[in-house]
Amino acid sequence: MQVFHPRADTIARFVFILLVTAPFLFIVVGFMIARSPYVTGQDVVREQPVPFSHQHHVGGLGIDCRYCHNSVEQARFAGIPPTETCMTCHSQIWTNAGMLAPVRTSLADDQPLRWRRVHNLPDYVYFDHAAHVANGVGCSTCHGPVDQMPLMRQAAPLTMGWCLDCHRDPAPNLRPRESVFDMSWMPPRNQAEQGQNLVTVYHIDTQHLTDCSTCHR
Repeated sequence: MQVFHPRADTIARFVFILLVTAPFLFIVVGFMIARSPYVTGQDVVREQPVPFSHQHHVGGLGIDCRYCHNSVEQARFAGIPPTETCMTCHSQIWTNAGMLAPVRTSLADDQPLRWRRVHNLPDYVYFDHAAHVANGVGCSTCHGPVDQMPLMRQAAPLTMGWCLDCHRDPAPNLRPRESVFDMSWMPPRNQAEQGQNLVTVYHIDTQHLTDCSTCHR
C-alpha cells in the first residue's frame, strides 16, 4: 500500500530548498529595500510651496550658490534664504506671476515659506558644510548637477557606505577652493595626482576620517 502521494518527494525537496534559501532571500531583499529610493530618498522630487528651479537660477542666470545659501562657508548648515532674498529680484521682475504668490504672501505676512527638506540626514549624523567646503569638496560632488535640475532632487544616496567611500579616499573628490562653487568643474586628467596633492595642502588626516566620532557625536 502506498503511504505517500507520488508528488510528496518533490514537495519535500521544494520545502527543504525553500527553508535553506529563505534567509538569504530575506537578506537580499532587505539590502535592496535599504538602498532603494523609498528609503534613501535618492532622485525623489518633493513638492515645494514654490517650484523653484535651480536650472533657471543657477544654470541660466548664473547665480552663485552663496547668494542664497550664504552660511555654507561658515556654518554646519548651508542655510535657506529668507523671503527677502527672493524679493530682491522679484519685487522688480515677475511681480505678478501666479507661481510666486506664496512668496509675496510670505513677505506680506512676515511668515517664512515652509520648504520641504530634500537632503535630510538622520539626527544622529553630524555633517558640517563649512568643513567640506574649506577642504575642497564641491557642491556638485554631493548635490549633483544642480544647475541642470528644474526641481531640486537628492542626487546621491547619502548612505553611510557612500560617505565612507569618500572618507577612505577623498582625493578623487577634491578640487581647488576657487572651484568649489563652480558647477561646470570637471576633474582633470591628472585628478589622482592633483587630489593627493590637495590632501596634503588641506592637511586632511585620512587616518581619522573614518573614526565613529567624526560623523556620530
